Formats: sequence, structure tokens, C-alpha cells
Amino acid sequence: MLALKIKYLGFCGLTLLLLVSGCKKINYAKIDDPAYLRVFNNLNYEIGIINKDEPIPFLTMLIDPVMDGKGIPVSAAIKGDYLDQRDPYAPPYPSHIGNGSSVNNPEYPGRQNVLVGPVVNGFDLSSWAQIPSGKHRVVFMFRPKNAIPFFSLEDKYKKSVLIDTSLVLDSKEVYTLHVLQKDVATKENGILLRKENFHKLSLSDSEVYVNFYNMSSKGFWQTDNATKTGNGKNFDKGALANGIKDQMNIFYTLYKGAPELKTAVAGYDRKLMAALTRNTSTVEVSPYYSFPLFADGDSNGITTDMWQRFELLAPGMDINNIPYNFNTQDNDNSWAPINCVLNGKTKLPNDNGATLPNMVVNIHSGIYNPRSFATVNTIEIVNGNVYLTTVQRKYAPPVY
Repeated sequence: MLALKIKYLGFCGLTLLLLVSGCKKINYAKIDDPAYLRVFNNLNYEIGIINKDEPIPFLTMLIDPVMDGKGIPVSAAIKGDYLDQRDPYAPPYPSHIGNGSSVNNPEYPGRQNVLVGPVVNGFDLSSWAQIPSGKHRVVFMFRPKNAIPFFSLEDKYKKSVLIDTSLVLDSKEVYTLHVLQKDVATKENGILLRKENFHKLSLSDSEVYVNFYNMSSKGFWQTDNATKTGNGKNFDKGALANGIKDQMNIFYTLYKGAPELKTAVAGYDRKLMAALTRNTSTVEVSPYYSFPLFADGDSNGITTDMWQRFELLAPGMDINNIPYNFNTQDNDNSWAPINCVLNGKTKLPNDNGATLPNMVVNIHSGIYNPRSFATVNTIEIVNGNVYLTTVQRKYAPPVY
């Protein structure tokens, strides 16, 4: 197995790269002692009358930039350009390379052709970029929302600094870096660098794992609902759109079969899973919670049509007294459901839940089409938006 995985230009198919005439191979400089980095832009506000003086949250990331005498960056060891607001779903494989004509990048490395991570302890790290380990200066710049590369912009557009900081990345460690707004009132922006540990844990192939973060801005849920706008990328935010309180409990239900029937798996109906506290500063990894891949006793152990629903409820509220489709006008930011079902684009009828893809991946593997696989997942809530990141182990290729 190759120690390194390489991403190429989107118009060159990976397996046909060296065979198709006109495709140009990209040469990469080997990184001897890398760390692995993935970056998300969580600045999910829209510019309107209320915040018209704020810059559009469209960014360029510069690692170890070189500045001229006027403090304007002229080059950088690593550049992550066109960093747009993140997508609701970050799948377990690089999905953005060669996807569409836009240069806008919903994450780093995303569309960029760079050395990416290997398989570590069975987990595919090809959505993380290789970065030389050690201390780095990291600068995030606001930039115009156009297709001009950052260093080709006029100097007047290369002066707006969002973040200028130093980070230390340890060798062979896996990092997720979040850019976010920490306080609604002060408009304070910042970063959160998380050193992931999923690849170091003893996780079972037969369990689906998930952890949770509320990285919402201080004061977001208390602000006037009329001022709350999201990034427009979420398929449906439901009751989550106006935010949740700083302290919440998480209950989960496993459903099977047709989503509209809402048939709960016996023994997995509104079970308490975790407590969630709003946090934009602590970098510790939240604990992972799990449920069986084949919780449904009727499944054959090869494939399952199970899907998941998480309900966030303020402490002191009794889940048994909350109807499935609680009236959002009465919930006072105290209840919000999240449905992880199908491909995340199907809104369930008569449902106030946000919609994300299923945490169980069903794909052709070996002689089975489909076969169900467990995954490791992170759900992150930021100012009324919810995001799902899924990581998967390598699986056997299809046999036709």
C-alpha cells in the first residue's frame, strides 16, 4: 500500500491519469515529517443591513507568509485560497476536487491539489492535507469574492487580516482547524485548533461513533430571531435555526425502514446520549458515543436501512413530554432535532428537524451491493447551522 495518497487535477481521472493524453502529472515535494491539517470556515453569517460593515466571510489562508515593507503578503509556503463558508456535510472522502466550475472551496484542502494524509490505523486521511510539522505563522485574510488568485489581487485587497497567529503542529498528528466568530456583540473572531484522536482509539467496526460540539457565538441564541441568518447551504435547519441554549442534553433514536414511517428500533427510542456545552475556546476532543451498526435485530448483518435522529433538549425538560414534532414557537431555544437520513437532502414531512446524511454508509463492497459500514462522526453546531463530518475506515473494493 502506498504510504502517501495523491490528489490530481480534477479533469484527470485518478486511475487514468498517466494514460489519458493531455493530462499533466503534478509533481509534489515529499514532506518528511508531516502533520495532517483540515480547515473549515465557520463564519456563516450573511451580509445585510444590520452587519453591512462586516467583511464578506470569504477567506485566504496563508501559512508562513512573506510580507513586503508595507505588510502586504507577497508569497507563502502554503496557500489555501477561496475558502468559502463550509458545506453542511464533509464526507469520508475528498469530494470537491474537479467538482463543478467554481473555485470556491468549502474546506481546505478541498479542491486543492496537495499531498494528503495516508491511511492511519485503517482510517482514510485523504481529506487532510500534509503540512510540515513544527511552528508556523498562520494568517487568514478576507478577500473579494471573485476568481482572481489571492496574490494576483490588487494590493488594496490584500490588507484585511482576520487572524494572525502562530500554531505548533506535532509530527503525524491529525488536526482540524476552525475559523469562527466567538461573540455576537463584539464581533470577535478567532480560531479553534483541535488535535483529533479517533485514529488512536480502539473503535469497533460494528459500532457507529459520534461526538458533538456547540461552537456557536456567545449570545447568539439570545439575539432577536429577525437578525439571525445562516449561510443558505443547509438543506433544512428546522427548529435549530434560531440557536440552542448553552447547556443541552442529547437524546437519540434509531429508526429503520422508510423515513416517513418513523419506525423506532426496539430499545433505542429517545435514549440519553450526552450533555453538550457551548464552547469556542477549549480544544479538547469531545468523548465519542456509539450505537450498534446492526441494532435492528431483523437486519442480516450485511446491510441495514437504519437512520438516526438526535434531539437536543434543555436540562430540566422531560423528553417523554415532548411530542415528536414539538411546536417551535413554544420551544424557546430549548429543543432542536437533527435527522441523519438518506443523503441529507430529503426533508421529512411534518418534521421540525435539521437534515443531514445518514451516518451509516451503504456502498458496493466485495460481492455485496450494498454493504453497510460503520463510521466515526462529528456533529458541530454553529449559530443555528449544523455540520456533519464523517470519517470511514478503508473497505474492500467491489467484486463484479
